[in-house]
Amino acid sequence: MTQTEPLESEFVSTGIPGLDYILNGGFLRTGFYLLQGNPGSGKTTAALQYLFECARNGEVGLYISLTESRLDLLRTCRSHDWDLEAIQISDLTRSEANLKSENQYTVFHPSEVELGQTTKAIFAEVERVNPRHVVFDGLSEMRLLAERPLRYRHQMLALKSYFADRGITVLLLDDQTSPLGDIQPESLVGGNVVMERHLPGYGGARRRLYVTKVRGSVFHDGYHDYDIQNGGIVVHPRLIASEHKEFLPREVMSSGIDNLDKMVEGGLETGTTTLLLGPAGVGKSTVAMTYVARFLTRGGRAAVYTFDEVLQTLFERSEKLCLNGIRQYADSGA
Repeated sequence: MTQTEPLESEFVSTGIPGLDYILNGGFLRTGFYLLQGNPGSGKTTAALQYLFECARNGEVGLYISLTESRLDLLRTCRSHDWDLEAIQISDLTRSEANLKSENQYTVFHPSEVELGQTTKAIFAEVERVNPRHVVFDGLSEMRLLAERPLRYRHQMLALKSYFADRGITVLLLDDQTSPLGDIQPESLVGGNVVMERHLPGYGGARRRLYVTKVRGSVFHDGYHDYDIQNGGIVVHPRLIASEHKEFLPREVMSSGIDNLDKMVEGGLETGTTTLLLGPAGVGKSTVAMTYVARFLTRGGRAAVYTFDEVLQTLFERSEKLCLNGIRQYADSGA
């Protein structure tokens, strides 16, 4: 099989395990993908993470940028302790086309000349590096240079054909600015991932992503939360209850309080839900924590979500009222 023939069943890891899960394996090799998101959503970090994963697998990756300079990319890498030298960078933010002034052109409109020069520069870098994977950061600039929807569409189709002929997997980055008519970028690609960042009424920023389409592959639909941490992006795929069926034997969990256990026929049955109702101060939290502490002493694992009490207060109160408390179990991860 030659390099230009698509490997239909082969996937390329994105470098982000959660995203690989959502895409059922990662990017399809030789695929033409679009990654959309507003500034600050983490597109550049995700793209770099993808190329570093390709480098770890011994495959050459090229980052072509019309927006982020090499210095900008270096700063991003430093924040995640990455070595930028592991991948190839083509910084076209200061290319000849971008440095020329409009009064240098007399016959053709500047955008016509600059679009052609930018495209030639892209092709030249691909020929020089001969990569298997390319990240192209600059769809908004391409739309500005094209000026007309039809020219932009033709240019994108030409790029798509050029990369496909060389068996290159491509990830396009779009900051969703500079719209051009009714043309939607996702109509020109085989796969589209959208990253969102918004500020709720309280708390920190919330980030989530979703996939709108992947030609030739299935994916997990819906919103999926993600974080930007030191070391890159961490995606938390959406949980679907019907996909995680597990049948466990039923057992009765006692509280350790004899009369309370008698009232509920020995205790609470696992797999059920119990609601404790009552005004403040009647002991709802204490009863709940009694069950938690009792279960932990039997080698079980528990999760407690508290909104009204700081953690230190919860620990101190449980130590007074619930066996030996729960602090040691929280420290051990139980």
